[in-house]
Amino acid sequence: MGIVLYNTMTREKEPFQTIEPGKVRFYACGPTVYDLFHLGNARMFVVFDTVRRYLEYRGYDVRYVQNFTDVDDKIINRAHELGMNVREVANRNIHEYFHDAKALGIREATVHPRVTECIPDIIDFIAKLVNDGYAYASNGTVYFDTGSFEDYGKLSHQATDEMQAGFRIEVSDEKRHPADFALWKAAKPGEEYWDSPWGPGRPGWHIECSVMNYLYLGENIDIHGGGRDLMFPHHENEIAQSEAHSGEPFANYWMHNGMININGEKMSKSLGNFVTARDLLRQHAGRTIRFYLLSAHYRRPLNYTEEAMAQAEQALDRIDRALLNLDHRKASLEQAKDLLHQDQVSAFSESVAQALEEVRRQFQEAMDDDFNTADAIAAVFEGVRQANSYLAGRMVSLVGIERWQSMLQELLEVLGLTDATLVPLTEAGADDPDDQQWTAEQVEALLRERAQARAERDFARSDEIRDQLLSADIVIEDTPQGARWRRK
Repeated sequence: MGIVLYNTMTREKEPFQTIEPGKVRFYACGPTVYDLFHLGNARMFVVFDTVRRYLEYRGYDVRYVQNFTDVDDKIINRAHELGMNVREVANRNIHEYFHDAKALGIREATVHPRVTECIPDIIDFIAKLVNDGYAYASNGTVYFDTGSFEDYGKLSHQATDEMQAGFRIEVSDEKRHPADFALWKAAKPGEEYWDSPWGPGRPGWHIECSVMNYLYLGENIDIHGGGRDLMFPHHENEIAQSEAHSGEPFANYWMHNGMININGEKMSKSLGNFVTARDLLRQHAGRTIRFYLLSAHYRRPLNYTEEAMAQAEQALDRIDRALLNLDHRKASLEQAKDLLHQDQVSAFSESVAQALEEVRRQFQEAMDDDFNTADAIAAVFEGVRQANSYLAGRMVSLVGIERWQSMLQELLEVLGLTDATLVPLTEAGADDPDDQQWTAEQVEALLRERAQARAERDFARSDEIRDQLLSADIVIEDTPQGARWRRK
């Protein structure tokens, strides 16, 4: 049947059909870089990174664009608070974004455009809206005339009057209607500005995404994604200005992820339960956070608790133990390869092949159904169960082990959960010898040193290495075939 996804525009699941066969034009809203991104942002970034990964897994050529809002009221205010230049604040937080995103397994987009790189294009885009009668200038500010766009409100399914009653809309005497929104803002004293036909100023928030879509993906795109909180007014305004500009449909599919609560309450700075991704990365491996963020369907709300994080760690431990068991058994067979019967090398029964394909089928069926990562993770655990049963069976071969390893790694890669070296952070870029971020190569080198110490009956050094690794939450398990390790 192929992929079906829930389209916020139609409020229905729809078969996924691309504009251009085999290619996906995909835009997801990026951060406003006035500070570190928070857990709610992290969910959005992880969700759409996973959607992109799965589309590529299914053979699509994905052009994925995620912007940086690097000029905005919040950035200007933060620069004033810190006594810094606006560009310095933006550049620093873009750097920090990539630091934390990498720790969460989020790959870089095909393009990461910045607002300040697109100013001439934004001015041209606005000028066309003014010339076509969709926008008007007032005292150096340019507003989009929502009354001129007949379908305004079609994403949130509300009439303009209902929006005015149900949402906070900026009121200004310069506007023709309270729902009209700024495309270009007249410069205030001391603010960063650019010259325009309407006077010095800077872009409004909404216009940037329309222009970046137009520049990097074209007038019509396949998927536009963002958090549910962006549906109105941001995405509603994007649709109005984009379709007014082109006269064509903007995005064929709209995807919105659910919000995150903290211990059952809405995440809010005023409630004191606001948490950044960096805060969590100081306490938990990025892989654990990512697993937690994918543990529920992306459209459902997600409740953050420390218990939920502990459950995520335990779940990943189960997966890692299965992979370690496979790897360890494979190493044992390879060491004795010359003595093995041919069946122990290449035997691979039809029943095992069917079990592998059934796990893969369950995974794809879950992801094809509106990218249901919760059910996809359940399929991975079915693979873990089957792999453990295979190792406990009587006919285990090198080929069979390699097939189970490959299949599990394949599915984990789609979910972005393969990197076992992601560990808790201290400060960004900190070089703290007391909090070393151990790589697999470093651990293996210490295990070889420990094995040598044990062979020489230097048990004090052996115990010292064990304790050193344990302090980094790395557990050593001694087996008849030698030592193996896992992250705690």
